[in-house]
Amino acid sequence: MTETLTLSRRAMAAIALATGLPRAAQAQAAWPDRPVRLVVPFGAGGAIDTLSRTVANLFAQHAHGQSLVVENRGGAGGSIAGQAVATSRPDGATLMMADLGANAIGKELQPTLGYEPMRSFTSICHLVNLPIVLIAKADLPADDLAGVIALAKSRREPMIYAHPGIGHASHLGQELLLRAAGIRMTPVPYRSGAEVLRSVIQGETETAFPTVSTALPFIRDNRVKAIAVGSAAAVPLLPGVAPVASLYPGFEANVWHGIMAPAGLPAEITVAANRIFNAIVAMPEFRRQVESTQAAQVVGGTPEAFARFIQAEYDRWIPLIREGGIRAD
Repeated sequence: MTETLTLSRRAMAAIALATGLPRAAQAQAAWPDRPVRLVVPFGAGGAIDTLSRTVANLFAQHAHGQSLVVENRGGAGGSIAGQAVATSRPDGATLMMADLGANAIGKELQPTLGYEPMRSFTSICHLVNLPIVLIAKADLPADDLAGVIALAKSRREPMIYAHPGIGHASHLGQELLLRAAGIRMTPVPYRSGAEVLRSVIQGETETAFPTVSTALPFIRDNRVKAIAVGSAAAVPLLPGVAPVASLYPGFEANVWHGIMAPAGLPAEITVAANRIFNAIVAMPEFRRQVESTQAAQVVGGTPEAFARFIQAEYDRWIPLIREGGIRAD
């Protein structure tokens, strides 16, 4: 009797597999059937824009020839883009290059925000983590982290630092550093990482914490100084630049990006999109590009893993935001 039941269950499983796989394959093959819009929450020229265009250039190879059209919607720390995507139809036509502020902590920063970041999106795929680097203007009279901290403490007026939006990892990473060092600086927001670099190069601001990829060309040209990296370990593309953690143990701050869609995206589209973006990040040319020019850690994985990661980031940064009274209003 037991053997008969076991065989019956096996037969049922086989039938389910045989009938289910074609449906799954058909669902995957059905998306995308038209060009897809990828909304980017910052302006052109920064690390997230570079990443988005790298992904878009490889998309058609895995998406039945359909294109991924990058649309930059900068401003308000990413919430303008977040609002646009959160209120879009969940039909797979609109995706978002996810960012900490727009897709996780935005409501805490701006209570009047018109959408709830932790409930308004469908996680699809975690693409990369990008290390950030503390930079200073070229003529700042300090060459390492201890020197910058000492200089800030000696000033009668606070130093000025740039960031690409309230709640961006570059902003929160700098605030975390200031808290660890026991100093104050005056923040000045810009619309993109490229504008942040311009402000430091031209001396409008004195320090910033952009991604390594955004800052690297200017570091190599000696137009800005690399002071310390926010990642827990040193970054191979910046030899000799120590982590902040070497002076303040336990410090870590990185930028992360992935693909999200409006909440309510059908499961079959989520599966198809996850398959395509995982295929992109597995491509040797993608890895060469983001690792050699952006110092990126390629991640990939399931929608569920990305959702858990975002929840962990929310839980990590909310105490700093609340304790510091950080608001975008």
